[in-house]
Amino acid sequence: MTTYAVTAVSGQLGREIARKLIDLPGDAPVIGLARTPENVSDLAIDVRPGDYDQPEQLETSLKGVDALVILSGMAPPEDRIQQHRNVINAARAAGVKKLVYTSIIGPEDGTRFSPVVQSNRQTEKDIKASGLDWAIGRNGIYIEPDVEYIDSYKARGEIANSAGNGKCGYTTRSELAHAYAALLTKDDLNGGTFDLNGTPITQETLVGYLNSAFGTNLTYREMTPEDFVADRSAELGDFLGPIIGGIYEGIRKGVYDRPGDYAAVTGRPHQSWGDYFTALTA
Repeated sequence: MTTYAVTAVSGQLGREIARKLIDLPGDAPVIGLARTPENVSDLAIDVRPGDYDQPEQLETSLKGVDALVILSGMAPPEDRIQQHRNVINAARAAGVKKLVYTSIIGPEDGTRFSPVVQSNRQTEKDIKASGLDWAIGRNGIYIEPDVEYIDSYKARGEIANSAGNGKCGYTTRSELAHAYAALLTKDDLNGGTFDLNGTPITQETLVGYLNSAFGTNLTYREMTPEDFVADRSAELGDFLGPIIGGIYEGIRKGVYDRPGDYAAVTGRPHQSWGDYFTALTA
């Protein structure tokens, strides 16, 4: 029986992927890896040490694993490439046969987010060169932060950013987890790189969905990229602020306006945004 594993199960996406794998028919063994395993108490699986900076630890923890989902790390771009290589090399040494990587859709040059995207592209190349079977997903932008930010939007009375009229192929962690469970378990998807996103929408459309779900009367205001970076940096700091600004600059440029491959991966359409926002208040 195939043994599956997921890194970074202490994080939201890693946890969701593990849950989807646990729920699959057949009761295949599922192993979680986490930098601090004792922080993972809500998954009824074996959770092993999985610090991306400790290659020997990773190799030990991956013994007996057949197929692995590697969650993209959160370190600065210049550090995460080597961290991902540590996982790839440990997996190969431990006898893992297949790797699935959670990459991202995004602007590969010309924005403050591009270095992060470029680091993901390098890891994609490293996985393809590993000699193992592989499949790569490229995540759309999570829509959950906009929902979680609703109180702040209410306080401001608006959503203001630099996306302009650009459309964004958002997604949700639950939908991504469903897709990554498919990428890990379906060998007919091996050797493919897939965009994982829902129907692209504008910020004006997003505002409409939020107003409908929460009874608000928000409006959308377009900002310049420079002003939005300054706004986000003031709240989130000089590392994360420019990254967020770069994402929205990518939306503005149309980078996230793509149909996606979700149905090809999962066999069904991505959840519609009407259904998603309706379910929030059900």
